[in-house]
Amino acid sequence: MSPPVLDAHVHLWDPHSFTYPWLTEQALRRSFGPQDLAAAAGEPIGVVVVEAGRRPEQAQAEVAWVRGQAAGRPEIRGMVAHLSLEHGDSAHEAVRDVAADPFVVGVRRLLQDEADGFLTDRVLRAGVALLGDMGLPFDACVREHQLRELDHLAAACPQTVIVLDHLGKPRPGEDDSSWRRDLRRLARRPNVVCKLSGLATEAPPGQATPGLLRPYLHTALDLFGPDRCLYGSDWPVLTTAVGYRDWLDLVRTELATLPDHEAAGVLGANAARVYRLPGPKA
Repeated sequence: MSPPVLDAHVHLWDPHSFTYPWLTEQALRRSFGPQDLAAAAGEPIGVVVVEAGRRPEQAQAEVAWVRGQAAGRPEIRGMVAHLSLEHGDSAHEAVRDVAADPFVVGVRRLLQDEADGFLTDRVLRAGVALLGDMGLPFDACVREHQLRELDHLAAACPQTVIVLDHLGKPRPGEDDSSWRRDLRRLARRPNVVCKLSGLATEAPPGQATPGLLRPYLHTALDLFGPDRCLYGSDWPVLTTAVGYRDWLDLVRTELATLPDHEAAGVLGANAARVYRLPGPKA
């Protein structure tokens, strides 16, 4: 029997209620709710919902909306909320507020489109460090050229668990030597964990095949070890490249050679530990 799945990276959104500046793909410009995810997964799974890049001023409303979506849906175990951590004192007050909310299990400030040097900002680092003081992990969504800056951020905030989203967004099929070098350096930080997510959509269109993607999963598992890797789908963004089951089956295949307890960790137990999740709701 396969171990239970806790998907550490899904999105729910509603373009009628929120503005998502990045959401230009026509196939994604509709509402995606928990019922759509359940149909795509085709089996019972738990999920952690990650903020979906709505306008920053809508972040609190997004948490309230996701909380409403979670009503009567025990599979939704918590949310990684947006906070603008670079805003100093106001951000620190917001960190304390979300730390008191049991539904919020982590924080993300999307970094992938920021200019070089943004991750070295002193105020941002203070906000990330405060997350660790409050027992909240920080989801870091960066592109591969930002991995070195993320390494410096992780070193400066050793008490904060840094969750690397999407393996640092390598570009499958292109020269990946710098990604491998910088990922290896980052993996040496004991406070960094890695989500096995978001890889298929970085591949060239129509080329997100198991043969192309599997070596990247193998690299992440090898560098971080199975105890510091978390399964995530990045659904519904995932669906622009492959189906939910395609990705889950690919990850399961890559884990098949591991001892059962290590595979179970990647598929769910590690995420429950990192996000300090309570037991499933009855």
